[in-house]
Amino acid sequence: MDRIWAPWRMQYIEEGGKPEGCIFCVFPAQDRDRENLILYRGKTAFVMLNSYPYNPGHLMIAPYEHTANMYDLSDEKLLEINRLLRYSIRLITECMHPDGFNVGLNLSRVAGSGVPDHIHWHVVPRWNGDTNFMPVIADTKVIPESLQATYDKLKKKMEEIGED
Repeated sequence: MDRIWAPWRMQYIEEGGKPEGCIFCVFPAQDRDRENLILYRGKTAFVMLNSYPYNPGHLMIAPYEHTANMYDLSDEKLLEINRLLRYSIRLITECMHPDGFNVGLNLSRVAGSGVPDHIHWHVVPRWNGDTNFMPVIADTKVIPESLQATYDKLKKKMEEIGED
């Protein structure tokens, strides 16, 4: 029998998967960026690793403002989010060398949003061959690196390349 190790999933199992309150509001209010996987804090928005990633390096970008609606965001906030999207793609490209990206947002639960009340963008690195039989046959995705290792690697690369 093959074993797939995913020790970071235990927190999800024990806590029922969802922290108390909106993660995009609660986590930035705390001074625990590494624990909360917050990589970068901007003026109006921030970048964090997805705790339940599709692939290693799966980032999310969210405004500090709690809203589900894009039209509630000012031009200043939308511009910063787009700059953070560009920077996130550069960061992952230089650090992890993916072959491509999926970038987007899910507006509402019916569209697939896990946190439908707080708009956020996803940046998912993709590699040739990153889809294999596991998701198709076993409904299982293998993430080959721990979240903390990915966080540390990306944080180090941020220090090397500086801000965009």
